[in-house]
Amino acid sequence: MPALLSSERPVWQRSYWMIGMGITLGLIAVATLLGPTERVLGTALRLVLLHGAWVWVGKAAYALAGVAGLVFWLTRRLVWAERSTALGWTALFVWSTYLPMSLYLQITIWGGVFWEEPRWRVPLMLWGVSLAFQIAGWLMREPRVLAFLNAAFAGLLWWQLGATETILHPQSPVFGGDAVRIQAHFVLLTLLCSLLMLQIAGVLMPTARRLFAHLT
Repeated sequence: MPALLSSERPVWQRSYWMIGMGITLGLIAVATLLGPTERVLGTALRLVLLHGAWVWVGKAAYALAGVAGLVFWLTRRLVWAERSTALGWTALFVWSTYLPMSLYLQITIWGGVFWEEPRWRVPLMLWGVSLAFQIAGWLMREPRVLAFLNAAFAGLLWWQLGATETILHPQSPVFGGDAVRIQAHFVLLTLLCSLLMLQIAGVLMPTARRLFAHLT
C-alpha cells in the first residue's frame, strides 16, 4: 500500500499511472465485450457482470477508506489520512458511476425503473450521505474529521447493504447458481476493476496531500 498510494510522486510517474489506468480500462472493456451470454439475459449479462463487479469494488473502496481512517486515528500519521481521503474520493466516484449503470440495467432488463426496489433506493440514499461527508471533509480540511467520517460511513454502508432486502433484485445473481464460466468471468472483472480503483486512488493521492498541506 505505501508504494501504491505514495503521497509524493513526480509528474512523469503520474503520467505512467494515467497510462496504466488507460490500459486497465481497455482490459475491462475487452473482458466485458468477450464475456459470456445467457439464455434469459442474452448479451445484457456482460454489463450485469460488470455492474456487479463495480458495486463490490465500490464497497471495497469505502471499506479501505474507513480502515485507513482508523489507522490514522491509531497512529496519527498524516499519510494515512491522505490515503483515507484519496480512497474516499475514489469510492464516491465508483458509487457515482455505478448508479447510472444500475438505472440503465433496470430499464433494459425490467423495462423501467422500480423506485421502491431496496437495492436501488438504499444505495442512492448512501450516495447522498457519502457526497455530503466528502464535501464536509473537503471544506474543513481537518484530517481527524475526514478520517472519522470515512470510517463511520464505511460501517454505515456495509451495515445498511447487509440488512437491505430485495424485491426484484436477486440475492446472489452470480454465485446463486452453478455456472462456473460466469462466476470465473465475474472474478476476473472484479480483479480488473479493483486494480483500476487502486490506480485512481493513487492518482488522487497528491491532491489529498495538498488538502492537508497547511498542517505540514
